[in-house]
Amino acid sequence: MKGFSGFPAGKVHFTPLPNLFFSELLPAIDDLAELKVTLHIFWLLHQKKGYPRYVSRRELEADGVLRGGLREMGQEPGECLGQALERAVARGVLLHVMAQPLVLGPRDQGQEDERDDWYFMNTDLGRRTLDKIRRGELELEAVVTPGEVRLEVERPNIFVLYEQNIGLLTPLIAEELRDAEKAYPAGWIEEAFRIAVEHNARRWRYVRSVLERWATEGKDRAGRGAEKDRRRYIEGKYAEYIEH
Repeated sequence: MKGFSGFPAGKVHFTPLPNLFFSELLPAIDDLAELKVTLHIFWLLHQKKGYPRYVSRRELEADGVLRGGLREMGQEPGECLGQALERAVARGVLLHVMAQPLVLGPRDQGQEDERDDWYFMNTDLGRRTLDKIRRGELELEAVVTPGEVRLEVERPNIFVLYEQNIGLLTPLIAEELRDAEKAYPAGWIEEAFRIAVEHNARRWRYVRSVLERWATEGKDRAGRGAEKDRRRYIEGKYAEYIEH
């Protein structure tokens, strides 16, 4: 094992990581190569400027630091990298698109080999960028198409929904979320969060109230008369949870 001399005195640069990485991703990642590649991509993206920000497969393959770290695992770095990227995409951490350089004239023989893979972090900005790519609204130096995920991606659990739509978890809220996840179907929970966002009611109390009402009155019954139902949320007993 190679020793580490410690972090130097004075100014040290940092790479930020979302708290959700430590509360949800780190406990779930069970492959060391996937963890190394995921953290390395966080680091690379933090150093990039401009828009859109992504890392390419070729960039990763040429990265001596990353290759060295993967080689230490006793596996061929290229193969190890490919498997790690596939796992990270399947897990939902990375968004993958396939890129082919734009060719203005006749395509030369061998240009098919210039195809590359681009990876975006699965953040709100990354998802919006991918939507623009799908709609052809971004002027890029390549023909880009979304890649296919070959493994099943799990639906976001209640902790992910909370941090994406409301804010940072606290131990007390986490306990309430665990209870709610056991009590209500996953589809209900996702829809309740969506309703809270639509009504600018980004509070757990509001989401919980929606779930409790569905459990009491029946979701199908509560769903009839959508406009009336929306007004009921805004003007009824849940109005105190909504920011106008």
